Amino acid sequence: MSNNARPPAEGWVPAVTRLSSYGPYHRAEPIPLHWKAVTAQWLGSVLANRYPGLVVESMQTVELRNTHTTKLRVALAYNEKGRSAGLPAQLCLKANFTGRATPLDICQLEARFYHDLVEGADVPAPVSYYSDWDEDGSGQGLVILADLIQLGGEFGNTYQHIGVDGVAGGLADMAVLHGRYWASPRLDAASWLPVSMDTRGDSDQARLMWWLVEENMARDVFIDRLPRWMLDDRPRFLRAYDLLNQYARAQAGPYTIVHGDAYLGNTYLRPDGHRIWLDWQMVRKGHPWRDVSYFMLGALTTEERRATERELLAHYRDALLATGARDVPSLEEIWAQYRRWPMYGLQSWLGTKDHWGQDNHSMIERFVAAAADLDTLALLESQLD
Repeated sequence: MSNNARPPAEGWVPAVTRLSSYGPYHRAEPIPLHWKAVTAQWLGSVLANRYPGLVVESMQTVELRNTHTTKLRVALAYNEKGRSAGLPAQLCLKANFTGRATPLDICQLEARFYHDLVEGADVPAPVSYYSDWDEDGSGQGLVILADLIQLGGEFGNTYQHIGVDGVAGGLADMAVLHGRYWASPRLDAASWLPVSMDTRGDSDQARLMWWLVEENMARDVFIDRLPRWMLDDRPRFLRAYDLLNQYARAQAGPYTIVHGDAYLGNTYLRPDGHRIWLDWQMVRKGHPWRDVSYFMLGALTTEERRATERELLAHYRDALLATGARDVPSLEEIWAQYRRWPMYGLQSWLGTKDHWGQDNHSMIERFVAAAADLDTLALLESQLD
């Protein structure tokens, strides 16, 4: 799950600076912070930056979802320039249209990912028609995506059971994603892209969410699922997570793109049976085992995982090699990585609320069982010897 720190005190706003121009298209005005400012005229002026001459003649709101990020689905009518550009009649706008600036750069990061790394690349992500951002301190970023609801596929959710075959298919599609950027000069050139587990949003994630972790550790539904060592010695949990960060940062080998939040709920199963990855607000560069383990351990039941995890890791590795990736670690090296990563899922799912719409109770059960089966804690703490 994407984690966000406790909201700041009411009335707090980040320092936003007026700029002479905004974003890669050098707009004269910033992207609005409220969805009510998203009009046909404004949207047409933005899209015309990439599609010269385009005019949005009319716009209707299909659906508005306003959480920490806004998803605004709209139905549009274009002039001839817009129609000839091939833009669909329905689009999904994703940005911070809540009316409040934020110090978090998640919208900006996602927009830069689509603009700098997805355009011109065939990757398992939604089709993007426009991406833009403001570097004025507002944290604002905008992506205009295909409306996936119109495609007739299925959004993933942790309440779903996709089985071993579904996980194998997802891992094959994930391997395509990782293979596209494996040791890529394009990725190396993205100096703005954080390194996985070497940025505060990763390395301090458990501490940023500690208020919620402690709330959950005091609830019976979590007490019944958590191991005794976590309940009896909460700082030990933080130390173990620090050790995972240290281990990850010390690893050599080629970097690739890291989705950063690659659980089932951030996927979409296309009608052709291929799975794509949504919500790129925690995108990083680094090693792929964070994505692989987080997806596998959350999507498989404990029994399925115990019976198939080595086979599935081999399947992922074969699919990665099939993309042309070189210097791929051996299966035993991958296994050594995989055994440490349940700690990431534990801290991530402990920092969630029940009403966020995912099955966080089952996720905790699965990651706790994986950590015990794989001897994750002892493996991490052996680094101290």
